[in-house]
Amino acid sequence: MQYWLMKSEPDEVSFDDLLAAPERTLAWFGVRNYQARNFMRDQMRVGDGVLFYHSSCAVPGVAGIAEVASTAYPDASQFDPASHYFDAKATQETPRWTSVDVRAVAQGRFVPLTELRAMDALEGMVLLQKGNRLSISPVSAGQWHATVAAVRKPA
Repeated sequence: MQYWLMKSEPDEVSFDDLLAAPERTLAWFGVRNYQARNFMRDQMRVGDGVLFYHSSCAVPGVAGIAEVASTAYPDASQFDPASHYFDAKATQETPRWTSVDVRAVAQGRFVPLTELRAMDALEGMVLLQKGNRLSISPVSAGQWHATVAAVRKPA
């Protein structure tokens, strides 16, 4: 099993949206970074752990725990001219972008970025490295367990 941190802007898709979705599952769409796409396409497996992270908001942080719920498949938004994520170079025969489905596992308490930065167990976490902007990044087992413990800790 592998572990991932996946960033979403809460005004587009929040962890609450995931909890409210049928079967608590949504497509992770709109990734337009090749490295993040390659993580989904080449490395993610059903059952992998996901730290669902709210980004580009007043208080960024881990909003919940999820899991990868499908293998990679073509992101439908790349083919939709009305979508913000439309890609004129993508075709049904040669899609460029990938989605996976993500399923909510546990909400717990929100863990803000400031608290994550203060956790010694997260030293070296990609999210905390200066200049990191990846929407999907790998998380070590130790970083996963420390973050999940923080999410599950009583407020």
